Amino acid sequence: MSAVIPDYGTSADGHFAARIGDLAYIAIPARDGLRFASGWRLRRPIDEWTEADVYGSEGMVPDAAGFRAHVEDLALHLTQREALGRTEVRMRVSTPWGLSQGATIYAEGVVCHSTASHGGFKLDRTRNAALHPALRLKGGWYEEDGDWARVAVGYPDLFTDREKRSADRTLRDWVPDAWEAVHGRALGIEESFTRDRQRFAREHADDWVVISAVTSRQYPGFVETIAALGGHRDGSDKRAWLVPVQEYSAGRNGFVIDPARHAPIPA
Repeated sequence: MSAVIPDYGTSADGHFAARIGDLAYIAIPARDGLRFASGWRLRRPIDEWTEADVYGSEGMVPDAAGFRAHVEDLALHLTQREALGRTEVRMRVSTPWGLSQGATIYAEGVVCHSTASHGGFKLDRTRNAALHPALRLKGGWYEEDGDWARVAVGYPDLFTDREKRSADRTLRDWVPDAWEAVHGRALGIEESFTRDRQRFAREHADDWVVISAVTSRQYPGFVETIAALGGHRDGSDKRAWLVPVQEYSAGRNGFVIDPARHAPIPA
């Protein structure tokens, strides 16, 4: 296996930068650290790159060490992906997301399709039947946003370390019942977003939880909020409250109104 080796340098703007094959990255200073911005096929020397050559964001890193660690992880991912020997093909296949415009064969019976709008995996009958029942979806189609994690957890030998970590996190956060069935133990609330959200819902079922908020023009220094019991957005009772700007934060699961401290907005 030939390893992918990153090339490091400093951009013309004075930012940390790296090249990994055709991929280019610049660490752009931001409020909370360094924004990991990417570019494609920058042929010029790294010291001639500028912020204008990269776009978007692949996340944040805290510092130079974090930037380098992220680059090294990406390089390992590309090395492992190359070693897996995936094959790109064209197939005229109808998928739940439209006609396949390109496909990647991961192994016999495991194909990932892309379409004009979406994509995902198709497992043949044998591969699908071999999945753990908690992971298996009828029909063998697994969309790319979340269900792909079921395939990666079920067939880890077909995925890179980086992909397996992402799949594990996706399953923990969004399909914890499946993760628990596969691993034979319960997840703690600190291990799963869904489990933490369920805990929040139980603890605040009878509290006013904000469902919308806007900085107030009528009441300077306050946020105007609409809250519902338990945070339910259906037809349940809703009330308007004022919350000091410096106090309001939506948080991980939502902001809970304290009627003893937060004033109702006059009707």
